[in-house]
Amino acid sequence: MPVALVCMSHSPLLRFAEPPAEVRAAVDDAFGRVREFVADYDPTLVVSFAPDHYNGFFYELMPPFCVGYEAESVGDYGTQLATLDVATDVAERLAAHVMGHDIDMAISRRMRVDHGAVQPLEVLFGGITAKRVVPVFVNGVARPFTSMRRIGQMGAAVGDFVRGLDERVLVIGSGGLSHDPPVPQWATANPAQREMLLSLTEPTNEARRAREQRVIDAAKRFAAGEADIMDLNPSWDEAFMDLLASGQLEKIDGYQPAEMAAEAGNSAHEVRTWVAAFNALAASGPYEVIDRFYRPIPEFIAGFGVMTARVAGVETCPR
Repeated sequence: MPVALVCMSHSPLLRFAEPPAEVRAAVDDAFGRVREFVADYDPTLVVSFAPDHYNGFFYELMPPFCVGYEAESVGDYGTQLATLDVATDVAERLAAHVMGHDIDMAISRRMRVDHGAVQPLEVLFGGITAKRVVPVFVNGVARPFTSMRRIGQMGAAVGDFVRGLDERVLVIGSGGLSHDPPVPQWATANPAQREMLLSLTEPTNEARRAREQRVIDAAKRFAAGEADIMDLNPSWDEAFMDLLASGQLEKIDGYQPAEMAAEAGNSAHEVRTWVAAFNALAASGPYEVIDRFYRPIPEFIAGFGVMTARVAGVETCPR
């Protein structure tokens, strides 16, 4: 069966910040096109590669990647609070297949996902229970990071599995591109911040709102040129998207974590989800990019990109 792909940036600021009207209109138009692409394809299964922002995975135990057999959202930044419709049987077989290819995939029978995984499902389907899903966490915030080559190998192993399914599989990569939001780094965090990074302590509603408000306020300062965080890097973003579009995924293998952070911000590591997703698609053969959108959007603290792709020469529309 065919495999299709959507990779897209997410931002907790999507509902809380207002970029210039023409930028908002361009984002809405890009979302409209990707929704049309997905509706035409009408997937029966979604494999979602997404990061976490210390809402479900913590330094107490931080795998480089993990398949969820069950998953529930935490409802941060106004996203939907619900239990995902995880295809548990498929997730179990996927994990076994990937580990059979010498990739040490972690598994979770009680995964918690935040806006990084939820937002694309909301944008594409209107809700997070609309489609059967297999969630795959990819660490994009917590040092140390596994190599980009290993991320590509993991994605290829997932792709090798899904191409054999009797399903119309949509692969999602959520995150990136260049951005450096005010997420604490272990090396410089104070004791209270380290406790937050270390393990799950369910925050009170007041504490969660305060944490989210700090990010919203930082975005306003950043858009005004007043925040002490790294600028967006459109040239880095565009070059990365060019490599994905070219099919030369092996050239991304050499990306080094320290260089990525220095050039594109500490959270640029979320592009690992895109690398996994494109390698999963490439496992079915050469692909073609159908649509591509990019804007640097300070109000979202994000180099904001969207790409859709499908296996070349294969019509993904079932109708």
